[in-house]
Amino acid sequence: AMTVTAQPQLQQEQEQAPPPQPQCAAARLLHAALADIPIPCQFTFAQGETLRLGPAGEPAFSVVFHSDEVLSKRLDEYAIGRAYVEGQIEIEGDVLSFLNLRQYAKGNVSPGFLLRAYLQLLWSNRVRLNRAAIAHHYNFGDDFYLAFVDRQYHLYSHCLFHDDDETLEQAAEHKFATMAQALHLQAGDRLLDIGAGWGAVTRYAGPRGIHSTALTIAEDSHRLHQDLIAEQGLTNCQILLEDFLEHDPPEPYDAIVIFGVIEHIPHYRDFAAQVWKCLKPGGRIYLDASATLEKYKVSNFVRRYIYPGTHTYLCLPDLLQEFLMHGFKVEEVVDETHEYALTLRHWATRFEANRQTVVERWGEAVFRAFRLYLWGGSHAMYNHQLQAYHVVAQRTENSGIRPNFFKRLLYFIRSLK
Repeated sequence: AMTVTAQPQLQQEQEQAPPPQPQCAAARLLHAALADIPIPCQFTFAQGETLRLGPAGEPAFSVVFHSDEVLSKRLDEYAIGRAYVEGQIEIEGDVLSFLNLRQYAKGNVSPGFLLRAYLQLLWSNRVRLNRAAIAHHYNFGDDFYLAFVDRQYHLYSHCLFHDDDETLEQAAEHKFATMAQALHLQAGDRLLDIGAGWGAVTRYAGPRGIHSTALTIAEDSHRLHQDLIAEQGLTNCQILLEDFLEHDPPEPYDAIVIFGVIEHIPHYRDFAAQVWKCLKPGGRIYLDASATLEKYKVSNFVRRYIYPGTHTYLCLPDLLQEFLMHGFKVEEVVDETHEYALTLRHWATRFEANRQTVVERWGEAVFRAFRLYLWGGSHAMYNHQLQAYHVVAQRTENSGIRPNFFKRLLYFIRSLK
């Protein structure tokens, strides 16, 4: 008998169906622009179409477009930020992951914003410029900023983390310990605090017997300090409603501190000369700031919604040059970019936790603008698009070379070689 051997069945390969092609114009634009995005994400468009991009898995963030007009031509960072503030899109999930879209978007600094800033610098009174910028950013009222800064000192500048898991309050303690050590502060010293904010330096200096003079040009800050000094009986502290560039102390100070305020004083030559005038020989200044490689390079979003006018992140080489030319010895320059990234992350998290209160008192648009600003700052620090430093400089007996216009022009020509 013939034996018939059964032929093994051929295994049919399961061909995976290609993903559906995006239909609407906005979806096609994002599909082309973000083809290689390494983060799982989801976009829902006004017509109801949903687009999933990146590797498989739960989306790290989702974006809902109530209008597709923002994507009518190209990915533009400022246009997307403005659309979010105006409620045309929603951002859900991990905002830091969402901000990775920056690398795919069009540049965020336009000539128009820069030109307006330069014209203001050339033709406007410097003290008036400072007042206008401060009035826009700092006069939301104390409760707005106290909703997210540290609860002990209310410091509106970056804190110093010895460990990434520390609390904001612990990091604020480290900040003041670092500042006091760098300035060699002790009881009885006269300390000038430029840009008093919400009383951080007064809260630190007052109980330790340091004679603190705080300067502010914000009405809310002035009132808060008056109440703080009266309530805590800090007779060794005072607050003046006065611009630093106009300050004329009866005698020089032992030390000066300026936390996160040099961004509002872009004229480093005038600033260095005034610091030299206000410090006694051997006195020191402790300065910290967010920084960028190019002076006045501030994003359109920040210039429009957060800091209008001539605000600029610190340009470290320019500041150091003026200190050296005005009779200072630079003792410390410390990179604190990671610390600022962590600080902003804490602020953003606390700000989001207070969303309901912020929206009820200041409106949805203000909440959205500051939410994107705080998370965006943290993202920029993590990716080194922004930096942060503290600088310590000591005043010498010599007032420095202080070159005039023609010497500076000569230095510039030499630098072109």
